[in-house]
Order: sequence, then structure tokens, then C-alpha cells
Amino acid sequence: MTLKTLPGESYPLGATVENDGKNGVNFCIFSKQATFIELLLFDEPNDPQPSHVIPLDPNLNQTHYYWHIFIEGLKAGQVYAYRVHGPYDLSKGHRCNPEKVLLDPYAKAIVGSSIYNRDAATHPGDNCAQALRSVVVDTETYDWEGDWQENPRLRIPYSKSVIYEMHVGGFTRHPSSGVSAEKRGTFAGLIEKIPYLKSLGITAVELLPVHYFDVADVRPGLTNYWGYSTIGFFAPHRPYSSDQSPVGPVNEFRDMVKALHKEGIEVILDVVFNHTAESDEHGPTLNFRGIDNSTYYILEDDHSQYKNYAGCGNTFRGNHPIVGRFILECLHYWVTEMHVDGFRFDLASILSRDSYGTPLEELRGTTPDILWIIESDPILAGTKLIAEAWDAAGLYDVGRFVELADWFAEWNGPFRDDVRRFVKGDSGMVPHVANRILGSPDIYHRQDVDINRSINFVTCHDGFTLNDLVSYDEKHNEGNGENNRDGENHNNSWNCGVEGETDDPTINAMRLQQIKNFFTILFLSQGTPMMLMGDEIRRTQWGNNNVYCQDNELSWFNWDNLEKEYDLWCFVRRLVHFTQGLELFNQEERLEVAYNSPNHPHISWHGVKLGEPDWSDYSRTLAFSLRHPEKQEYLHVMLNAFWEPLEFELPWLEEGESWYRVIDTSLPLNKTFCELDVAVEITTPNYTTNGRSCIVLMAKSNS
Repeated sequence: MTLKTLPGESYPLGATVENDGKNGVNFCIFSKQATFIELLLFDEPNDPQPSHVIPLDPNLNQTHYYWHIFIEGLKAGQVYAYRVHGPYDLSKGHRCNPEKVLLDPYAKAIVGSSIYNRDAATHPGDNCAQALRSVVVDTETYDWEGDWQENPRLRIPYSKSVIYEMHVGGFTRHPSSGVSAEKRGTFAGLIEKIPYLKSLGITAVELLPVHYFDVADVRPGLTNYWGYSTIGFFAPHRPYSSDQSPVGPVNEFRDMVKALHKEGIEVILDVVFNHTAESDEHGPTLNFRGIDNSTYYILEDDHSQYKNYAGCGNTFRGNHPIVGRFILECLHYWVTEMHVDGFRFDLASILSRDSYGTPLEELRGTTPDILWIIESDPILAGTKLIAEAWDAAGLYDVGRFVELADWFAEWNGPFRDDVRRFVKGDSGMVPHVANRILGSPDIYHRQDVDINRSINFVTCHDGFTLNDLVSYDEKHNEGNGENNRDGENHNNSWNCGVEGETDDPTINAMRLQQIKNFFTILFLSQGTPMMLMGDEIRRTQWGNNNVYCQDNELSWFNWDNLEKEYDLWCFVRRLVHFTQGLELFNQEERLEVAYNSPNHPHISWHGVKLGEPDWSDYSRTLAFSLRHPEKQEYLHVMLNAFWEPLEFELPWLEEGESWYRVIDTSLPLNKTFCELDVAVEITTPNYTTNGRSCIVLMAKSNS
């Protein structure tokens, strides 16, 4: 069959379906170095060879550095790829190789996972029969059923947000999920579990990478599970879709977003714009490397090797104009066409390096860096932008994103570290944990920003689960095949007396109590709480703190634990709803520090004696009162990280009021949390706290 072609247009990039007047598809790809490009068209996703090879004439199909062609009659679902001819000169950083079939960087769907071979893309020789391919997608035909049109965007403020970091595959892949076999580990499977998230009180899911990634980017015999190895930044990961038609993953992802929105839950994507799956100079040629290596990556001075600020072999050149525009257009696509509500930027500090890798003196505003461009972009206005404010090469910018930006939030790494050490019982932590509870004023100095831009967490995907944090002193990553060298060595964990699983009832009771302590401090702190998938039912990774390569039951959510740990799940659910229902935890300005402020929400610090907090290195106790005079909310919190019981003085109340015990983490689970209307009245002027416990009292009128 002869195809009718026209020269095409240089915008937009990617493959664009046109149905007005001339029906067909416009293809456009950037390459400064290419001397000749071939467009390959495949009749079926896994065909070993293309049915058509269409040469792009430099005199007809090139405008500046953009190569383009319009082909009449093509439709959505068409499978395509490229071969790029040009210089292969390592001294100049050029790696064009026409033997390799390349993905379109702007591809909105990708096929070929069943035939893909990473080695074939790495070693010499033609890899066409084993290469991934792109798919033409028409984004205009999906029925959003009013999402963002009739129904406005959720745009839940941080002050009312509870974030649940989760892995799409691991959430429902376990047979115990109750999801049908064909939907386990998919976007469709997640849809079936939305009632679970809603009941728990979750307002936003933060999804580990769902951009198409290379599952083979790992040592042999293992699987890249987390997904921080992106190939296709515009394409949903096909294995996460139960619909395996060429455009199925796009529609199924949208189905998931639409369903979550209907239940008031936002979708935040973990995006990896710091490196790609092409790895170092020994890695495969999949797209960017073969299209224009020196444009897309930061290279060493000799240009033959890659600067490696991500710890994964290469560094994406985010502050190059071409790459920066690619990142921005990618974010635009996921917001406008896929309706996501925000992004968590993995190793975001890398994006504060210039196009040669040098850290910029200031973040945003003084130079046109990509972070400032993202934050000031009108299409992204109102979306949640969350930075992991460090990189793997020494940059640590916690505080700077919030200090120098007007919209970015940050993962608060010091919150994780200080709360872990305090609960473990380390000395000298009381002043630090007080700062974390108050919204980290020692880190976030600006008075004119929402305090909830501090994303507080105790655990995340990277490290121990909460159960393992209280069960292991050391990491146990032998299954990763790296002789236990991988993963974080300094976990601030405590096994409560025995390493790993035990039948000792005393140790198990202490572990459960410590888990409750962590949850209580997390949700009582000013800032936005984020919890890790499965912590609410004691998900364990058996001491492995780096399960990036473990796509198996070690990493999956075991739904049988929901029944086993139902009382803990109920405690977490009640804690979430309790704190989210109080104005004290919906503040956007930092609480005043005052013993009594009759007009403003405030906090007052205490020790075992009222008004006398013990900030010494030997102290392991902290008490504080939280009061919102206008809303008549008054809490008194006692934290005893000491291993013996201690007696705390209680604040005096007005006549007719009493303290009622809402939380005591040292009590059995079915008594740990009590709703205020059935809570136990405290009739004494003191309260004896058991060792390693958190107590929350709330004032209530006796009338």
C-alpha cells in the first residue's frame, strides 16, 4: 500500500492525530545531530519488521532541528518508531546509531514489552525485532464524564490533605486482594480499592512512577519494581493496565483518575526527570541517546561518559532549553489530558543544576531554571508540586524550595529522622522533635507561606516499612544480590530487643506501641502528613529496606493482614479522621508559641511540670497544649520516650470542664483511641504515662 504524505509541521512534537479537513497523523521529532531520519510503521505491535519505512528528506521534512511528516489516512493505534542516522563521535558526545530502533520521546503509549530485549538495545546489531515501539494516541475522544468540566478540580489545600504513598502494582497484585486475576496490579485493580482509601481518610494518592519504565534495568534475575527507570515520560506503564490494546493503558489510567476524583481523592505522580533508563555509557540506546545524546544528557568533560548526579548512570539535562521544554510539555500533558493533580519530583535538586551540572547559586527567580519555569507556569498553577529536595551527589536543599519558591512543597527529611530518633529514645532529641511538631520553623523560616508545604513522613518507599522500623536494627537486603551493600545504613531503627520476627509477647506489644507512637506524632504535627502504603496493617519487607528490585510478595500489600491487624487499622483511621476534623490541624499559618493566647490558635510547651519544658540532652519527654479559642478546641499531649513511667502535671481547666483521654498508646489497641463522647474522664491533676507512650487529652464541658 502506498501512503500519501505531506511535509508536515514542526509543532506539536510527537504524533498528533488530525481529524479536521485532512485526516491523518503529523509526526515530529527533534534532533540537532541527525543527518537523516527514518519513520517506521508497524501493522501490529509485535511485528518483527515494519510494513513501511518512510525516509524524512532533509530538504522537505526538516525545519531547523525538527524533523516532521504528515501521513494521510493514519489513525490512533498506529504503531511506529524511528531510526536516526548521524554522527557517532564519543569525543563530541554523539551516539547516533541507525542499527537501533528508537522510541518517540513524546510517545503517549508504548507497546512491545513481550518482545523487548534490553541487551539487544545495548550490544551491536539491529534490534528491530526486539525493540519497543510507540503508539499514536488521539487524546480528544475520551469521555471524562464531566471531570474538571462540570465537576471542578478538587484542589484540596495541603492543610486538609492526607497523602498515601503507594505502588500501583503492589497495591493489588497479591492474590489476597480479591481483585480478579486479570486486574491485579493494574489501574483497574486500584479502582476497586478506592472505598478502602476513602474509609481510611486518604485525600491524595502519591503513585510511585507510572511513566513507562524499563523493568529490565536491574541485575539479571530481578525486576525493576519501583519504576525509577523511565523510558516513556508521556506514556502510562503498560504492565499496569488490564486493557492491553494499543491505547488501553491511556484510557485505563484516565478511568482510575476519574474514579478517584469522584470520591474526592487527588492523584499525585512521582516523576523522574533526573535520569533515564539508558543508564551510563555501557547502557542501551532506547530513545534520547540515539536521537541527540549531547542535548539530553549532562556529559563529562571528555563527552564520552555521563555525569551521574542521580546515582543511576546518567543525568537528564533539565536546564537545557530543549530538555526543559520537554519536561514542561510533559507536565502539561499529564495535567490537561490525564487530569492529574500534582507531582512529586524525584531528586528535585538535580533540576537546580545548570546544563553542565553546576549547582545554581539561587533556586528560581534569579535565573530561568526549569524549577522556576515549572512553578510560574499558568497551566500548572494550582497543582501540587512536591520536591524531594536532595540528589545523590551531595546537594541537600531541604528548606530552600519553600524558602525561595512560592508554590513548591518539600519532603521533610529531618522530620523522618528526628521523630525516629525521639521515639527510639535517643538523647538530645526533644528540641528537634518540638520543631518538627511545630512545622519545622528552624527549616522553613518564611512567615508568609503555608506551613503545610512541609510534607511530614516517618516512612516512605525508600527504606524500612513502619513495622520493620520497630523490628530490625539492621537492613537485610541479601535478596537484592548486592551482598547487603545497597540501601540506607543509618535507619534510626530499633528492634525492641530481638532482630526480626519473634513470638515474645512483650516485644511484640512494644513494637505495636511504637508503631502507634509514630502515627500519633505524625498526625499531631503541623504540616501535611504522608503515610506509606500498608503501614496501617503492619506490612513487612522482612528487613529489606531497598525493595526496588523485588516484584513479589516481599513488596506487595497482603490484604490478609487487614483482618489480622484490623484493630491497628481502626486506630489509624480514627486518628486520621480525628485530627482532620479539628481546625487546629487545618491551620495554614504557624501556631503562636504562648502559654495562653485568648485570640489566636497557639501551642504551649511543657515538661513533666507545666510551663517547664526540658530541653536538655538528657530529656526524653515533651508535653504541649494546643488551643484554638474561637473553635473551642483544647488538646493536651504528653510524649514519654523514656522507658519508665512518668507523672505529668495537667493544665487547669475552667469550672465545668474536664480532661478526657482520647489516646493512650500504651493501652491495648481496642482502648488506645476513644471517641470523645465515650472517652475516660481524667479527674486528677496529674497523669501517669507509661514508658514509651503518647497520650492525647481533650477538654470537654461536663454539661
